[in-house]
Amino acid sequence: MKAAVLSPVAWRTPPRHYGPWEQVTSNIAEGLVKLGVDVTLFATGDSITSGTLASVCEKGYEEDRTQDAKVLECLHISNLMDRADDFDIIHNNFDFLPLTYSGLIKTPVITTIHGFSSQRIIPVYKKYNHIGYYVSISNSDRSAELDYLATVYNGLDTRDFVFNDNPEDYLLYFGRIHPDKGTAEAIEIAKKSKRKLLIAGIVQDEGYFKEKIEPQFSDQIEYIGSAGPDKRNALLGNALALLHPINFNEPFGLSVAEAMLCGTPVIAFNKGSMPELIKDNETGFLVNNIDEAVNAVERLKDLKREDCYNWATAQFSCDKMVSDYLKLYQQILGR
Repeated sequence: MKAAVLSPVAWRTPPRHYGPWEQVTSNIAEGLVKLGVDVTLFATGDSITSGTLASVCEKGYEEDRTQDAKVLECLHISNLMDRADDFDIIHNNFDFLPLTYSGLIKTPVITTIHGFSSQRIIPVYKKYNHIGYYVSISNSDRSAELDYLATVYNGLDTRDFVFNDNPEDYLLYFGRIHPDKGTAEAIEIAKKSKRKLLIAGIVQDEGYFKEKIEPQFSDQIEYIGSAGPDKRNALLGNALALLHPINFNEPFGLSVAEAMLCGTPVIAFNKGSMPELIKDNETGFLVNNIDEAVNAVERLKDLKREDCYNWATAQFSCDKMVSDYLKLYQQILGR
C-alpha cells in the first residue's frame, strides 16, 4: 500500500516544541512505516521521517515569518494533489482546505478532523460528506451535520515516557498560554492549595500573559518557558498532578495523555473530551470549578499512579492508533 500523509506546515513534523497536529501526523506516518506501508510524508523540508519526505518549503511559516502562510499552504496542498495518482490513499491531517481537491482526484481521502477552529468551516466538510471519509479524535468533538467513519484517539509513542511512582511536590501546567487553556485558573488553584506550580508552554496570547500571568510569578509560581521533548518526560513524570482547567471544549488534550503515560494524574475542568481521556477518581479528577480542583489536589493521595499509566498505555498508544487507521484504510480500499 502506498499512502500519502499530509501534515500542516506551520511547524516542523514532528514539532520541536508546540505543534499537536504535526506531532500526531508524525506518529501516524512513522507507525505506518513500521507496519510496512510505503509512506510519503508531505511536510516542511526540515521534517524528520523514516518514510519519504516531500516538501515545498524548508521551514514552517510559524518558524520563518518571512513566508506568507496562505501561499505556503496552497503550494503545499497542491504539491500532494498534483501527485494524487501515485498513491492508494491520502490521509489528510490538514483541516478542510485539501477537501476542495477531493472531487477532482480518484484517490480516496481520509481526513482526521483535529477540531473545528470555528463552526464557519463546517460547510466545506458538509460539501464533501458524500465522498469524504471523516475521523474524529474524540466522540465529543463531532458535528451532527457530518458523517463519520470512526473515532480514533490520538496516539503517543509510549517509549518516550517513563513511569514515575515517586513524584516531587509540585503541580504542573503544560500547554500554550492562552485563556482557553486556563493558565490563570491553574495559578489560582495552586495558590489556594498552597502548592508550587511550574508553568511550561509557548506564549500564544501576549496580552493575557503580560496582564494576567507574568505579574503572578514568584517562588511559588514559576514559568520555565517552552518545554521540548527532552524536558517533557521529566516535567510530567515528576509532577504531583497536571492541572488542565480548560475554558473550551477541547477536542483532545495531548498533554493529558502524556501526563498519564508518566503515571501522573490529571485534574481537569469537565469539558470537551476530558471525560473520554480521564477515568474520574481513578486517573485523575473531573471538576467544574477552581474550588473543586483545590479539593481534588488534597485527594491525589487516594489515586494509584500505576492506574494512570496502565489506562493511558491501553488507550492512547501510537501502536493502537496506527492499527485503527490501517483497518480504516483497508475498509475504504475494499469498497
